[in-house]
Amino acid sequence: MTKSNHYLMRPEWAAQQAVLLAWPHVSTDWAFCLHEINQTYVELVSAISEAATPLVLCQNADHQAQIIASLPSSVSAKCHFEQMPYNDTWCRDYGPVTLMDRTTGTAAQLLDFSFTGWGNKYEAQQDNAANHILAERQRLRLPLQTIAFDLEGGGIETDGIGTLLTTQHCFLNSERNPDLTPADIEIKLKQHLGVDRVLWLKHGLLVGDDTDSHVDNLARFINEDTIIYASAEPDDSAHYQPLQLMAEELRAFRTKEGKPYNLVSLPIPSVQIDPTNGNRLPGSYVNFLILNDLVIASKFNAPQDATAEATLANVFPDKRIKMIDGTQLIRQFGGPHCATMQLPPGTLPENLPSAPESAQE
Repeated sequence: MTKSNHYLMRPEWAAQQAVLLAWPHVSTDWAFCLHEINQTYVELVSAISEAATPLVLCQNADHQAQIIASLPSSVSAKCHFEQMPYNDTWCRDYGPVTLMDRTTGTAAQLLDFSFTGWGNKYEAQQDNAANHILAERQRLRLPLQTIAFDLEGGGIETDGIGTLLTTQHCFLNSERNPDLTPADIEIKLKQHLGVDRVLWLKHGLLVGDDTDSHVDNLARFINEDTIIYASAEPDDSAHYQPLQLMAEELRAFRTKEGKPYNLVSLPIPSVQIDPTNGNRLPGSYVNFLILNDLVIASKFNAPQDATAEATLANVFPDKRIKMIDGTQLIRQFGGPHCATMQLPPGTLPENLPSAPESAQE
């Protein structure tokens, strides 16, 4: 058995020890609303600490001290901080992707893909080095393999049994892996992630999204045979048709057993506007983070907030739903999922803070 088919990308609902995130600072693109986004990160990290160890990247000792002062002491005591340079805070796209042993289901390896700032849109050299720094400092107990292939964690979803869900608009963008054909890219995805099939979405978009339609804003696996997806009302002329076409694609997809997927619609919030320039922002409830016994999702002070919370509670009956302020995260076009990357049991060294009992595998 080769390495590629012995290992398989781990689904997000598997047990987690820690969650990686990078706290905004004055040298990131958050400088214009730093006070507001700091309050959101206090809320986000506090929620994460209820279910896993927050592994928090910070700029330096002064920045760490500021963060600790902003957090409740009961929360900061559960965090581990790492001081390092980073360009931006979207750890989903440069944090390590976890592979598991296909036979045992145990986390076995971390993958460090190339991150180029969403197709060379932004500076990303420091972000791309973050996993290396963590490994060099022996903060990651699982082996880390570096792969020269442009891949962002927000661009991929898996059912944990060999299926990958992604979007053509993202992976086939000419600024990502420009020397590879679409067929080459699919081969690479299967080779590195251990999956045996890729479901490609041709349609679906959110106005204002600068990731070229990351799938984690549009459609997510929540178990092996269920996909939750973003939808819009007919009066939303920018989104209704693209999301309807995406829904038709999802209805045509089949599970590995040849059955239709269970599909759950999740409406996007009413129009969210950037107060600084009047542009529409890519609000999505689909950009939620699944933790051991908790799901963290955005709320937008929108009429759809209650529907989103109720829908998530229905599809995750064994988890608590925590809605945090999403109005600041989307000012840089992301959400709780974009801002984080889960790490499996056995990742952090024993002398770092332990995860809650619910995170044990």
